[in-house]
Amino acid sequence: MEPLRTGDPSRIGRYRLLRRLGAGGMGVVFLARAPGGAIAAVKTVRSSYADERGFRSRFRREIEAARQVRSPWVVPLLDADADAETPWLATSYVPGPSLAEAVDAFGPLSLASVRVLGVRLAEALEAVHGAGLVHRDVKPGNVLLAPDGPRLIDFGIARAPEATALTSSGVIVGSPGFLSPEQARAGATRIGPPSDVFSLGCVLAFAATGVRPFGGGAAAGMLLRTVYEEPDPAALPDGLTPLLRACLHKDPPGRPSLARLRETLAEGAETGSAGRSDWLPAPVTRLINDRSAAVLAIGTIEPTQVPSAVPTDALSPQPPTLTAVTPVRPPARAVGRRGFLRLGSTAGVLAAGGGGAWWWNTRPKPEASSGSGTGRPRPELVVAFHGDLTGAHQKLGNTQLNGARLAVEQFNAEAGPLFRLKLRTYDDGGDPKRAAELAGRLTKDADVLAVLGPTTDACFLATDVTYTTAVMPVVSVSVGDNTDNSVDMNLFRCHAALRVTDGLLATPCVSYLAKHVDARRTLLVDDQAQGGFAWGLCDQTERVLRRNGRDVTVTRVAAGRVDYASLAAEVTSAHADAVLFTGDATRAAGFASALSGARFTGTRMATERAFDPRFLTSAGAAATDWVFVTGFTDPTARPSARAFTAAYRTRFGAAPGWYAAEAYDAVMFLTKACVKDGSPLSERGAIARRLPEVTYSGITRTVQYKQSYGYNHDAMFLFRATGGAFRYLGQYQEAAVS
Repeated sequence: MEPLRTGDPSRIGRYRLLRRLGAGGMGVVFLARAPGGAIAAVKTVRSSYADERGFRSRFRREIEAARQVRSPWVVPLLDADADAETPWLATSYVPGPSLAEAVDAFGPLSLASVRVLGVRLAEALEAVHGAGLVHRDVKPGNVLLAPDGPRLIDFGIARAPEATALTSSGVIVGSPGFLSPEQARAGATRIGPPSDVFSLGCVLAFAATGVRPFGGGAAAGMLLRTVYEEPDPAALPDGLTPLLRACLHKDPPGRPSLARLRETLAEGAETGSAGRSDWLPAPVTRLINDRSAAVLAIGTIEPTQVPSAVPTDALSPQPPTLTAVTPVRPPARAVGRRGFLRLGSTAGVLAAGGGGAWWWNTRPKPEASSGSGTGRPRPELVVAFHGDLTGAHQKLGNTQLNGARLAVEQFNAEAGPLFRLKLRTYDDGGDPKRAAELAGRLTKDADVLAVLGPTTDACFLATDVTYTTAVMPVVSVSVGDNTDNSVDMNLFRCHAALRVTDGLLATPCVSYLAKHVDARRTLLVDDQAQGGFAWGLCDQTERVLRRNGRDVTVTRVAAGRVDYASLAAEVTSAHADAVLFTGDATRAAGFASALSGARFTGTRMATERAFDPRFLTSAGAAATDWVFVTGFTDPTARPSARAFTAAYRTRFGAAPGWYAAEAYDAVMFLTKACVKDGSPLSERGAIARRLPEVTYSGITRTVQYKQSYGYNHDAMFLFRATGGAFRYLGQYQEAAVS
């Protein structure tokens, strides 16, 4: 518990606030006292989230769901107001830790404790299902431990089985690692009570062993293992293995009912063990007692005075860093972005990199820029560049940093903006652990209002929960993981991924194979060295091609050594006229050479994971006419990016690399999100709220959020290997592929 902060209200509804219990992406949870003296937990919602379209109706649904459930093992809803300026709900306060917290701190529970836990949670879910609902997010974090038994919490995504989904089609609802196979398939199957049985099985396995039945790591990997693999034997404790295996059956009808589960668990439980404080380990009981004593020791708290200057977003745990900003007028001689691009794109200026030289040599120095002509400095908005600058992907990270630097310099050179950008650089070395530590530092730095990065999927997944919980606006350029499923769905989304998700890359593959070359028989190579990326791409491409009447064969190659000759023979024996390979540059080059040796002349495709000069060098002549699908463009071939290309060459002595121009657009997009109604925004949550509202016409694409697709659902491009180089064909729908 923490003391109330300046800006926290003294009361919410009829509840007097006593302490802060925590703050997350959704809002703040307070410890509170009701008029009769009862202690409650009051959960509030950030204004930036509450103003989102459809939120209040979803919140009302959460309230109605909670009111319909009656069970001693479900935390009861005491009061709520979905129509308040700051929506809130109050529940009974449970001083115990969550199951996740207890296992992390003290280790797995005994088998006897797990049996009691399972019996009571089964009873709780029977009450949920009896009210016509499905919880859909049974996980250790949603189970609180009390002396007399567990308590199930959080009906944020509970809904009737036949109700309309709260999220768009194709979006996974739940927490990877504890959701059912039917949830992992993102709406492919009706979600019913057996889904909660599967999740309960995962929770009991975790409670008994401390191990998730389907492993950890990236969300995509957990989802794939949940759907297609058996649970980890190490996660199934002796004495409960047959029962938990039944709960984790892939087919919903194959799972036991909650009544059967409860009866089986009760057979081995000590009579009367539930309702006694000794059902939990002594350290957990002591922790509950300590927390209970701390609550009882809280005296009368004087109301907190809220200064009139505090904004309505004052529930943010991060203080504002831009205050009392006075709008400024641009001098008459200011050269804006359009003027910059127009001057830089003329033939005379572009010769010998003249466009870049002109811009670089005439930009105002930071100390000379006042923005008002009166010598008054513009306030600074700090953006952190978080990327891999020294690790395996340092080339990718550094080109993005260079593109971002050009954007910041150009933005600050303009006299019109209300603020200056300051770019701080942070290197995670491509190490997820280091990235997670860095994210923790940045979220605690009150000066940092937004983050550009990280570079890789692995580092993004290691940081997403930290950034999201802190409501840190994050704009990524090269992250392709399915970012909508990387954190719990009840957290406020503050990440703008300007690259399409990996799954969408199936769209240009299908378009090229079906429309441009009219392939009738296609062989898809699922390179298991690429994990969920390869499987997902092959799965989606196969399904769409089959719906279009095409013959498709999928073959898988192990993550280890590949027999390229046998793989090429498989292509010819399948009489394929096209092949799509999902591996990296080295493996694609070996496959290309084998196909050339087998005299295969059909269509050959790969993705940006193989788009590397090493492919051209290793494959040699066999690389010719391979087509690549990417999430980045070639700024040297786009008229709109010519001035940027010239400036980049002048400044850095080389052509822009992957995602350099996209990083430039990302910074410019972020600057638009930092202004609303002519004034700069000074709070992270407000900036995050602006991200999906902004449309920015950049040098590589138009950045605009669209529901169910993200920020760039059509930003996919084609290249062809020819003459020992990669030739840009264009955006996949408009590409010159002849």
